Amino acid sequence: MSVKLENENISVIISELGAELSSVTNRESGLEYMWTADPNFWGRHAPNLFPIVGRLKGDRYKYRDKTYFMTQHGFARDNEFDLVEKTATYARLRLVDTEETHSIYPFHFQFDVIYRLTDQDTLGVTYVVTNTDSHEIYFSVGGHPGFRVPLAENEKFTDYYVNIEPNRIYNRSKLVGPYLDNNLDTTFNSSIPLRLRRDDYKNDAIILRLDGNPVSVVLARLGESNGVTMHIQDAQYVGIWTPYGKEAPFVCLEPWWGVADTVNADGIINHKYGINELAPAQTFTGSYSLSFF
Repeated sequence: MSVKLENENISVIISELGAELSSVTNRESGLEYMWTADPNFWGRHAPNLFPIVGRLKGDRYKYRDKTYFMTQHGFARDNEFDLVEKTATYARLRLVDTEETHSIYPFHFQFDVIYRLTDQDTLGVTYVVTNTDSHEIYFSVGGHPGFRVPLAENEKFTDYYVNIEPNRIYNRSKLVGPYLDNNLDTTFNSSIPLRLRRDDYKNDAIILRLDGNPVSVVLARLGESNGVTMHIQDAQYVGIWTPYGKEAPFVCLEPWWGVADTVNADGIINHKYGINELAPAQTFTGSYSLSFF
């Protein structure tokens, strides 16, 4: 099942599977912005990542001396959400714990993904995690939306760039395989727009530390063109990714409240680097928005 939102300018389709944003089109031109989920390259549009972001070391973790297994980016993206609120421009989808989730994630939770058309060209996305358990829960959450690049037939992948504002020096985290190695941290100067080059993704995503500071990430062609701006309110990281070696016609911009395990992780969930802890009956909120032009 899918959910449709629209205003005068754009039409949005959201799948109830994973509460995944699957289409954003300009109603006048018919231009599709979202990646089409071609499985030859990457068979997803914009998965929502919960209760982990990235990969756990050995795909496992420990909680209260018991070992649990969970694959990359968690299970929310592969579960059906319930549509709990809906208007023409607003949808709230919800996932709650079940006996099945308890076998891999032993916490009671409520995970809401909210979509709202806030003006003629902007879609807001909000994650709300509520602790419905009697003790602390531990989690990460994030987005993984993919955008078509190029957007027009007469353009090339390398015509596009990523520009991050405000212009400053950001700390850049690096992966060794699927895991973070903090000893390899470098810097990234955003005053120079990042031209899209496939070799930059040989070692997976470009990961920048935001430390909760608001940023805007623009994906567009050099010069006047269509594109998308991601406004990130309070995330800890942003990832920029396209699969290396596939000539894939898309790029993902990924706001994260959490990150993959480090190379020296001990596997204990409450020790995990970048993990969020939430007390009983408390709520966590993270948000970003997408402006299409």
